[in-house]
Amino acid sequence: MQHNYPMDFQSKKLINDPNDVVTEFIEGLIENYPGLQYLDGFPEVKVVLRADVSGAKYDKVAIISGGGSGHEPAHAGFVGEGMLTAAICGDVFASPNVDSILAGIRAVTGPMGCLLIVKNYTGDRLNFGLAAEQAKSEGYKVEMVIVGDDCALPPPRGIAGRRGLAGTLLVHKNYTYLQKDSIDLFCFFVEFKVMRHWLVFVAVTLPMYLAVAGAAAACGLPLADVAAEAKHASEMVGTMGVALSVCTLPGQVTSDRLGPGKMELGLGIHGEPGAAVADLQPVDVVVSHVLKEILSPETNYVPITRGSRVVLLINGLGATPLMELMIIAGKAVPELQLEHGLAVDRVYTGSFMTSLDMAGFSISVMKADQAILDRLDAPTKAPNWPVGAEGNRPPAKIPVPLPPSHSIKSDKTLSRPEKLSPQGHILEAAIEAAATEVVILRDNLNEWDNKVGDGDCGSTMFRGAVAILEDMKKYYPLNDPAETINEIGASIGRVMGGTSGILYSIFCKAAYAKLKENAESVVTALHWADSLEAAIAAVSKYGGASAGYRTLLDALIPALSALKERLNAGDDPVDAFIISAEAASAGAESTKHMQAQAGRSTYVPGDILASVPDPGAMAAAAWYRAAALAVKEKYNTA
Repeated sequence: MQHNYPMDFQSKKLINDPNDVVTEFIEGLIENYPGLQYLDGFPEVKVVLRADVSGAKYDKVAIISGGGSGHEPAHAGFVGEGMLTAAICGDVFASPNVDSILAGIRAVTGPMGCLLIVKNYTGDRLNFGLAAEQAKSEGYKVEMVIVGDDCALPPPRGIAGRRGLAGTLLVHKNYTYLQKDSIDLFCFFVEFKVMRHWLVFVAVTLPMYLAVAGAAAACGLPLADVAAEAKHASEMVGTMGVALSVCTLPGQVTSDRLGPGKMELGLGIHGEPGAAVADLQPVDVVVSHVLKEILSPETNYVPITRGSRVVLLINGLGATPLMELMIIAGKAVPELQLEHGLAVDRVYTGSFMTSLDMAGFSISVMKADQAILDRLDAPTKAPNWPVGAEGNRPPAKIPVPLPPSHSIKSDKTLSRPEKLSPQGHILEAAIEAAATEVVILRDNLNEWDNKVGDGDCGSTMFRGAVAILEDMKKYYPLNDPAETINEIGASIGRVMGGTSGILYSIFCKAAYAKLKENAESVVTALHWADSLEAAIAAVSKYGGASAGYRTLLDALIPALSALKERLNAGDDPVDAFIISAEAASAGAESTKHMQAQAGRSTYVPGDILASVPDPGAMAAAAWYRAAALAVKEKYNTA
């Protein structure tokens, strides 16, 4: 038997090709549980969904979660009636791609919309964010809540925030199977927001706060209310983990980072180093330390006070024997009771959100009352909640749904018009000038990025600019500004990698959605300003940055401010555009004096940053200024 990938003693796995582990896992999962299906889109689209839900007919808010694989049973194992509607599976420890997320949204989302539950990692935020914007532009109602429950680190600086860790279990749960009278009473409380006084979750990243989302969705509440309750719950969540070993990615050799007799405290779930390395201690000492970190009044991550009733979740990370998990549970319960004055009403112990074959555990605590306990005790058909799943076996897979517009969008819509309107000529000139300027600036951008980043900003932007120039000749419907912006986003998404590519894709998608709201045939300067504002807001929302973080927004935010100010003052739109371009350039130059709070520049010493502007901001200012000058030239020669 021949293999073309390494297999030594440390990396032995019961797998075939390491590249196929996620798709083969899904196939095995579906064979075991007849209530689940998957979308027939392997290997790009990896989505597990409830077999009894059809998006077009589903009359409740769909709850969708997901992330990188390697954490099984999360998230696919918690899909089922009473828990998740769909789970989006990325490759091992990698965020799902936008196409997978969109496919999942289209497959299960009905008129009530869907809520995306996303762990706080940059890749997840950006990919789910772009998918959300795309889905909105297709007419779906979508909200997104980001969960960060890491209690191991002090309050963070910058935009990274607390990581999303274990949990997913308790929050995925809802009360679908309670008696009708209980459901009606619960919904009554939710409607009047009394729920905010008793749905206080404390430790479990996704699990605990999805329970609130599921419960609110089951009541038939509108999407905005479901999202609000989920957001509130996510702010009450805290988790901390301990690792005794490093996990092994399929087909790779185990890292020797963690030596004998050592343990890592406050680790993430992707094999990254923990907050601290310490000598291995007796489990009593370790459990006591973890609980103190979760319930610390100094960080105030979770609002737990003496006398509270709580639910305890002990989560194995993949290679921890059940015997050891039970020992941990046996030590945690009296510690919570005697040292913290809490009443422990339920204990759940098992492996719920793992990190492949990592030896270790995480502890989660949740504040509860009888209504919460009743919901957690209710049956569910999700396969990895400790209740068996029943039901007739439907087809194992169904087709990947197409975008709603696919069947009605003609080839002509995606073609360059035979004759350009005056507006089309101006738009063409602006796009050509902007893209050409980026091409010219490639080497300078790379030089700046070599000093403050990974050295490829210019090359990345160059690929996008070249694609735009080529696609514009054939595909851009230049007489339709909204659709043209959408196609620019498609060009960028096809060739630009990394964070820049997805940020600009989000930028274009949000601008497109705003322009589509305009029912007039001509797009005015105010319409363009509004679309720029929407695009900036989307990039800030999903990327996490804002003014002063040393990013492309430090060029675009001043440009927007100047543009709206001059337009509102009644200035000529072309002049306003030129003035805003000058503001963009000044904003980009000002990044020399900023401390980076986003991206790889965060790790660069301040004295180096002080001599170099942010390359992303300089690129944004350059294409913006080039577009403004081209528009001015067109109007002057008209």
